Amino acid sequence: MKEEFTRFENKVWLSSPTMHGTELEYIKEAYESNWMSTVGKNIDEVERQIAEKLGVKYAVALSAGTAALHLAMKLAGIKRGDKVFASDMTFDATVNPIVYEGGIPVFIDTEYDTWNMDPVALEKAFEIYPEVKVIVVAHLYGTPGKIDEIRRIADAHGAVIVEDAAESLGATYKGVQTGSFGSFNCISFNGNKIITGSSGGMLLTNDKDAAEKVRKWSTQSRENAPWYQHEELGYNYRMSNVIAGVVRGQIPFLEEHIAQKKAIYERYKEGFKGLPVSMNPYDAENSEPNFWLSCMIIKPEGMCRQVRGECEALYQSEPGKSCPTEILETLAKYNAEGRPIWKPMHMQPIYRMNPFITREGNGRAKTNAYISGGSVGEDGRPLDVGMDIFHRGLCLPSDNKMTAEQQDKIIRIIRSCFD
Repeated sequence: MKEEFTRFENKVWLSSPTMHGTELEYIKEAYESNWMSTVGKNIDEVERQIAEKLGVKYAVALSAGTAALHLAMKLAGIKRGDKVFASDMTFDATVNPIVYEGGIPVFIDTEYDTWNMDPVALEKAFEIYPEVKVIVVAHLYGTPGKIDEIRRIADAHGAVIVEDAAESLGATYKGVQTGSFGSFNCISFNGNKIITGSSGGMLLTNDKDAAEKVRKWSTQSRENAPWYQHEELGYNYRMSNVIAGVVRGQIPFLEEHIAQKKAIYERYKEGFKGLPVSMNPYDAENSEPNFWLSCMIIKPEGMCRQVRGECEALYQSEPGKSCPTEILETLAKYNAEGRPIWKPMHMQPIYRMNPFITREGNGRAKTNAYISGGSVGEDGRPLDVGMDIFHRGLCLPSDNKMTAEQQDKIIRIIRSCFD
């Protein structure tokens, strides 16, 4: 019989905003100066500080990370019908902007070392689609991907990298901040991110002309005329001075938040010793994640039977084994929030007809085989790595306001699922 626990009186969240009070000072400054719209000192300071922090020349504050990604697609020159290589295991905000511009996402499978884009699969994708000139790379859950390998492949094929660092602000690869590796880079200040503005995002680049285009596009493409003159399509994408005030108040606490998140990751790692599980991996020699979300993956021998439909899941509990569905339902029972791993884009109904490339080549014909029979490639790995991680992985409560005592209880709750 599994151990029973008392419910948490206050919900333990996956990742909620952590506010410090200084944000109110800058919001008040915007209010008292009456700069409440898309111009003001808060915006100027946020752009300056983030550009300096990430080591890029130009930063443009926008209404959302998705807005930044959309304008990055325009900068990259995507036209209707163009194929674009993109990370497969990510939130759909990474790839939707490709479609906004009429492009066709081609999903690149994931690798186990970092849970990010597989450079081997990317090289295979260029063999199949040599005409592709844009690669959209996301850093999953704050862990940098294999940037050097991806850039080497991109350079060899004359492709532009758009870096989606929405989840990885403050993470570094070989000592360099993510959000600075691509030609056009995007970050997010959404409410659950490592620092927040409640909303908002930013496009980062070393290209002055690109930054100026984004400033223009994001303010409805107004021309320099005494009246409202428009010669190209524009968008209402600029960040407000009020939202920028929240971000400005959060920036000094970035390193503190990262340290808190890392401590959570390490406590989970220690607490799960002896279970058939491991934490979301990273390359400790070359990268330092921001540890935005702590995740775990159950080893194949520790998985009970689990099946998932489009919106529902079933599992069969077994002694000594568990599965993501059982663990997530158990956490919810005790008032703690976990989440499934991002469902890979090639599995999403909206994108399931798009090309999907594994390190073995075109992965579409092999996906169903893996679902039913566990088909593997020549190296013994599942042909569809993203699907495998989605099947066995989950995101753990990672809120940096969670106490050590609360986390210890969550660890015990999860351990009980394997009894």
